[in-house]
Amino acid sequence: IFHLFLFLQVVASLIPHKGIKPALFWQFLLQTYCAGFNHANRNATATKDNKTSMKQSILIVGTAAYSSFAGVREIFVTVLASHVPSRVLKCFEPNMCGFIACLAAFSVIVVRSEEADNGIRVFDSNGNAIGLSKAAGPKAIKETALSRAALFGTTAAVPTLLLALLKRAKFVQRNPMIIAPVRHISTAIIFGLMIPVSFSLFPQFGKIKKESLEEEFQSLDRNGELFYHRGL
Repeated sequence: IFHLFLFLQVVASLIPHKGIKPALFWQFLLQTYCAGFNHANRNATATKDNKTSMKQSILIVGTAAYSSFAGVREIFVTVLASHVPSRVLKCFEPNMCGFIACLAAFSVIVVRSEEADNGIRVFDSNGNAIGLSKAAGPKAIKETALSRAALFGTTAAVPTLLLALLKRAKFVQRNPMIIAPVRHISTAIIFGLMIPVSFSLFPQFGKIKKESLEEEFQSLDRNGELFYHRGL
């Protein structure tokens, strides 16, 4: 799924651009892909015939559009340039890394919001379906959102920190052209390394205590834990 074109989208969306249009273009491609990926890999056990509702379609389009504009740092820089000192703008890029992580989590939460509304299927230790739980849905969404925030937040933060350190080196100061390829390569490498790490932060089959579920599950003569599939 995470093919070469996705790596290109990630790198192109995280690097600085000279104008708003190219930055918005790459950000839109990335956020559209992320929204589609979140939807395709959701837990749809409570969705009839696994079909996408009109509400869900609107949420996907809205999330992609909002995240695209919100994720373009050039928009913020252009707006802030005439209102804040330059030293404040220098502090903006590190803070942008946290904002990118929040956008990644936001996309998961909004696109998969129906899991919290409709619930997801829970299973016993033998893999037998017990029923639908609205309490398990938010837990699955939260875990996936945190893993996605770790993926994109780390991918944005590590190259930024690396470049901040490299810019102090005399060799880099004498050869500033090396900064761009280092940024591109480091972003792609960190993203590739973080994919398996972020996906394994939480197990695919999560555990939840019966006490945390609805009353209908409390009287079940089973172990104290049930299981759910959190999606990807």
